Amino acid sequence: MEAVILAAGFGRGLEPITHTRPKPLIPILDRTLIEYHLDNLTKVSTIKRVVVVASYMMEKVREKLKSVEDRYPFDIEVVDQGAPLGSGHALLKGLETVSRGDVLVIYVDSAYSVDDLKEIAESSHPYLVAGYRVGDSRDYGVLVTKSTGELEEVIEKPPQPASNLVNAGIYRLAVDIATYLEKIELSPRGEYELTDALRLLVRGGSTVRVRELTYWRDLGRSWRYLDFCKEILYEKVKTTAIFGDIEESVRIRGPIYVGENAEILSGTYVEGPVFIGKGARVGPNAYIRPGTIVMNEARIGFSVEVKESIVMEGVHASHLSYIGDSIICEHSNLGAGTITANLRLDDREIKVAVKKVKVSTGRRKLGALVGGYVKTGVNVSINPGVKIGAYSRVFPGLVLYEDIPPCSVVKSDGTISTLPPSECPISRETWL
Repeated sequence: MEAVILAAGFGRGLEPITHTRPKPLIPILDRTLIEYHLDNLTKVSTIKRVVVVASYMMEKVREKLKSVEDRYPFDIEVVDQGAPLGSGHALLKGLETVSRGDVLVIYVDSAYSVDDLKEIAESSHPYLVAGYRVGDSRDYGVLVTKSTGELEEVIEKPPQPASNLVNAGIYRLAVDIATYLEKIELSPRGEYELTDALRLLVRGGSTVRVRELTYWRDLGRSWRYLDFCKEILYEKVKTTAIFGDIEESVRIRGPIYVGENAEILSGTYVEGPVFIGKGARVGPNAYIRPGTIVMNEARIGFSVEVKESIVMEGVHASHLSYIGDSIICEHSNLGAGTITANLRLDDREIKVAVKKVKVSTGRRKLGALVGGYVKTGVNVSINPGVKIGAYSRVFPGLVLYEDIPPCSVVKSDGTISTLPPSECPISRETWL
């Protein structure tokens, strides 16, 4: 059996993380998301080959998979989708390299249990779609089933859902699904949707089984990704493992992981579970609270407090800052006194703009979402749920209430200019 991982698309719901890296390469503690899927597939004995369909920053995906392919017992091939024209188009591209049999199809921006994955892969049904019950299904493809458990209809983002069972993005499909993929038309979103092929299957009299998952997480939004990383942290770091150096008068309470060549300096207080990656440096006199992930080569300095946040590779937060319920992407530098506010004054639910539409996060506490290579001046305050695009610069003393596009310069009077292309190696227009 072969597996197809649909890993193309820009990942707009994960902005600003995806300004500088594609969805498959977002970090999950000490590995990437694509490695999370490949590691899970190693536990499915029937998988002999994996096809990864990519497009955005495809060469980075190819390079990463080339560097890790020796770890896996199956062949891995990267297929270029070309223009990102939707899940149906991506799967059709992937199936061009699959000759026969059934395939296991997985969306890269979802998480699941290995036991569920095994059961789906080992099913005898030629057409099977995984579903999961959520509290609010309005933002998903809703699965309507018959009393026999077979699929009757898929309804995309209905305002009044007939069910709370949603499409979880895992399928077992016979390769002749390609025949139906070739027949589908562009959806109102301008994409070729895999779910439209499922509708054609059902209308043509084929039986599509629905298998309810016991565990599933949607990673297509930045705050959900933050929640998932915290879950993985609590699952993986249950005992203390220290491979770096801990100075005297550091206080550690609860389990922590400290990677090779990492340092925790005097006067620092750490409450686990906490993950500190290779070569990171924390302290002196820092406060690291439970649920925090500090990745390789990051610097958390004097009197900096970090709470339930992801601080990615090479970030510098050296003096007098607070990072709460936030994501700070790679190689950003927070000037002294930079504060990420994570609670509204009115205590209401925090919303985040996704594709220019404010979306409820379901969270009472959420801080800043700071892209890669951002620089803030001293005493910058970032309000809850605000995004700062990659490579942006923020002048000292500012309070940010609205999102900042990538490659921007926010000046002291609040006006915004654009960095020259020589200082911004990404396409700013892609994200506007």
